[in-house]
Amino acid sequence: MTQSLSKLTPEMLVPRMGEYLVQKGLITAEQLQKTLDYQLEQTTKGHAMLLGQALIDLKLIERSELDQAVTEQILQLRSALQAANRTLERRVEERTAELQKALERVSELSQLKANFISNISHELRTPLTHIKGYIELLITESLGNITEEQKHALQVSQQSTGKLESLIEDLIMVSLASRGELSIRQDNVDIQRIANLAVKSFLGKAAERGINLHGVIDDVSFVQADSQKIAWVLQQLLDNGIKFTSSGGSVVLSVKGEGQNLVIVSVTDTGIGIPPSQLNDIFEPFHQLDGSSTRRFGGTGLGLSLVRQIIEAHGSMLEVQSIEGRGSTFKFPLLAVPS
Repeated sequence: MTQSLSKLTPEMLVPRMGEYLVQKGLITAEQLQKTLDYQLEQTTKGHAMLLGQALIDLKLIERSELDQAVTEQILQLRSALQAANRTLERRVEERTAELQKALERVSELSQLKANFISNISHELRTPLTHIKGYIELLITESLGNITEEQKHALQVSQQSTGKLESLIEDLIMVSLASRGELSIRQDNVDIQRIANLAVKSFLGKAAERGINLHGVIDDVSFVQADSQKIAWVLQQLLDNGIKFTSSGGSVVLSVKGEGQNLVIVSVTDTGIGIPPSQLNDIFEPFHQLDGSSTRRFGGTGLGLSLVRQIIEAHGSMLEVQSIEGRGSTFKFPLLAVPS
């Protein structure tokens, strides 16, 4: 059974009308209670009735007095609403100003951090260059004969300086990217060659860890890309895949054409995977999923942050698919050069 809606009246917009009429001295508290009892009685009989109409039926108030009271109430409510809106607008403006200042401060701190990283990185380059040069002179015995044991120690030191140099270059790239100064020089690039070289360069490391590393590289067109930076991206993704995959697992670099305009590059591993709640965290600079001092895998947390920024600087997008405990795939498209 459908119940028809009552016609909207001004009185419906005014809460606690009875109390207002008592306060105005238009009716007494006893008359209000008598009216409420009458209103309930009529409602019980199936005759829904507003308080004002019940008052008029009982001849306790004139229609003109009721209309005047309703109008006063509406005007008071409107004034109160306008005052509340003004207060809300003021609070919103104040909060917006506070948030703007906070954002400016965050931006300032981010800029300071980027400048600090850049300055420190450049300052580290000079002494590292001297260290590398002297180690090379010692290893080649340009400064005198050395024993095999000494030579081995110097070679270990040389490898460490190479890692340190790579870290410094990464830090410089991070500082450039954070300031929007990461330059991309796009040329026609042989992605097959770059991918094959990347796989070959990590075969030894994969074999040491008992991991099967191979490439599935189709005969595809050249792509528009920065060859050095895309090579660096592939090296980072392969290094990550090997790092987080246990012995007996596999890492695959795939290069496949998609239609005539795209080449899809992906690196898939069977490693530890990434929890869904942490998929975005892996792209934060210096972030580690395992932040404890005894974390198993090491690293600075710079690699994936830079990988994504380089891919996005190419006008592309890095996609991550991962199942915790079963592995991850990092995939991105590159624009093929028309043949």
